[in-house]
Amino acid sequence: MCDAELHAAVRVLRRGGVVAHASEGVWGLACDPFDSSAVAKILAIKGRAVAKGLIVIAHDAAQFGPELAALEDAVATRIRASWPGAVTWVVATRRFPDWITGGSDAVAIRVPDHAQARALTALFGGPLVSTSANRSGAPPATCAASVSASLGAEVDYLLPGKIGARRGPSRIFDAASGKALR
Repeated sequence: MCDAELHAAVRVLRRGGVVAHASEGVWGLACDPFDSSAVAKILAIKGRAVAKGLIVIAHDAAQFGPELAALEDAVATRIRASWPGAVTWVVATRRFPDWITGGSDAVAIRVPDHAQARALTALFGGPLVSTSANRSGAPPATCAASVSASLGAEVDYLLPGKIGARRGPSRIFDAASGKALR
């Protein structure tokens, strides 16, 4: 992982761009979750409806402090114990906008078990959207060449890297019920 490449990716994110990055099991598309234009660009690239909502990743659980503080202690403890990892939790939020939550009062959050993905959020200084790098309905990209071939110039920056050993996207659980959603 090259610091210069991470800094370049963060500059793109701060300008409202979309960055392709490696994660635990697939390549992802990242942007600032509070930048409606950047999120709209990701949704257009994927051909995804805003109503489906998006996953947000962070460097550590502290970046999701407002969401975790609103949970019962046992639930927050269970979530923290699953991170870093390929485990996404759907939790109540007041902070994330409708274009992230799909108009609901909940957001999907994760602290990835992938050093580069966590370094990207740390350097950015807050959570990032991270959704699989593919068009809706197509298989997620598992290498940089696939991202380039399928999404090409629609992505503003491709952060060099490799996915982790996991096969496929993260598991998703509802925090309130513990029920597996994916």
